[in-house]
Amino acid sequence: MKTTGECRYRQAIPKGSGGLLDIDSNYGFRKQFLPQGNRRYTPIRQPTAQKVITEKVSEGPITVILIGSHTNFALFLMSNPHLKHNIQHIYVMGGGVRSRNPTGCCPANSTAEQCQPRQCGNRGNLFTDYTSNPYAEFNMFLDPFAAYQVFHSGVPVTLVPLDATNTIPINKQFFETFENNQRTYEAQYVFLSLKIARDTWFDAEFYQSYFMWDSFTAGVAVSIMRNSVKNNNTNGENDFAEMEYMNITVVTSNKPYGKSDGSNPFFDKRKTPKFNLTLGGVHSGHVQNGLRDPICIPKSGKGRCKDGYTQETSGPDSVRVLVAKRAKPNVNIESKLDREFYVDFLEVLNKPGETGRFNFSSQFPYYKEELFRPDLSKTHLGKPVVFDMDMSAGDFLSLFYLLKVPVEKIDLKAIIVNPTGWANAATIDVVYDLLHMMGRDDIPVGLGDLFALNQSDPIFPPVGDCKYIKAVPQGCGGFLDSDTLYGFARDLPRSPRR
Repeated sequence: MKTTGECRYRQAIPKGSGGLLDIDSNYGFRKQFLPQGNRRYTPIRQPTAQKVITEKVSEGPITVILIGSHTNFALFLMSNPHLKHNIQHIYVMGGGVRSRNPTGCCPANSTAEQCQPRQCGNRGNLFTDYTSNPYAEFNMFLDPFAAYQVFHSGVPVTLVPLDATNTIPINKQFFETFENNQRTYEAQYVFLSLKIARDTWFDAEFYQSYFMWDSFTAGVAVSIMRNSVKNNNTNGENDFAEMEYMNITVVTSNKPYGKSDGSNPFFDKRKTPKFNLTLGGVHSGHVQNGLRDPICIPKSGKGRCKDGYTQETSGPDSVRVLVAKRAKPNVNIESKLDREFYVDFLEVLNKPGETGRFNFSSQFPYYKEELFRPDLSKTHLGKPVVFDMDMSAGDFLSLFYLLKVPVEKIDLKAIIVNPTGWANAATIDVVYDLLHMMGRDDIPVGLGDLFALNQSDPIFPPVGDCKYIKAVPQGCGGFLDSDTLYGFARDLPRSPRR
């Protein structure tokens, strides 16, 4: 769901080699971890994202990390302006400011007959249809108006855009180093997730086109917060990314503004614009209608629509945002890993502390009945954080990373699940199971609004829209079930909270 009330872009679940689950439902390789009996999809009574966010923000000062669509948090901000003062900082993964997409480029010595560049040099990364919108990044494109509300909320924002994440791919050297450094069970879990992502990637350029989008953002946020303990750290000093303040905004509609063409749900057929917006303002232009909106696709040249573009600008509509420009190189020039965060990521995942429970016979004798809630009453807790994620593999890497950071540094207060096409009411089970095995049943989970999916795009089948609801009565074998993240949910202990 997005702030306009409908679905802009969603990932459908095409038929994969193992049935009806694809790379975003993670195939079911969780079977390799722990035995699990037959499971059935059953609806769960789940606190909403708004309820969980409101409760945690009401408790006092808190930091928010957003690595998916901004819908949940934007709705909270618009509904609870009296609580905004408790939000100290917002960290965002998304957008592209000065970025140049490194994927889909042709070899330097190739001819036009041999190679046609796809999205090479674009600001955005909508590989599904860059011909209509070469400017947007996925998270921003899902709900541009929501992202606009977050950036223009008055709360300090640190943005980790494609500018930075494009400089830290899962390259072959990192992948092979990770393959040989799996000293904890959670490191094995994460590596296997990356391995299947690589083995099922849509082209042969995984090492050049799959980046540490979400986990890098988590690392930058943790490092900035760690360095803020002794000082204000207004310049975002951290170990992993070079930073710069930029004046930006989020494009929500296209010029000319104020002209109704039936595309804008905030204004069209309304006596009063939604959210009391101003006719003729930046939100009142043409809104991209589908990935192949003909208005967005010129006969020649780049796509003309910019919905979701984090555009560098000036004037009254700009916001001063701290932006990560690029990943820092490894200070150890003799290391095989050329980025500082590569080293930290592997060290954090392989730390023996904050490890999970994975041995089914010795650690889970009563796993269905027992809750694991750590006694933190005598612990000096770190920065309180709400983590807003979707259900992609990269988001789970980030969640593992945050759970492995000592609670004395980061106190993870709540998780908000933002369904963007590979999540439904059952997929939140995966988050419950992950928290259960990591011994953190104390962390509440809020479920955002959701849509089911439909494969309706004839050119790129994995892209769908929201024409109808696809029910999944039994789970296993349906289009969507509780087995996201390559099916991990099937065979790791089920949390008693489910």
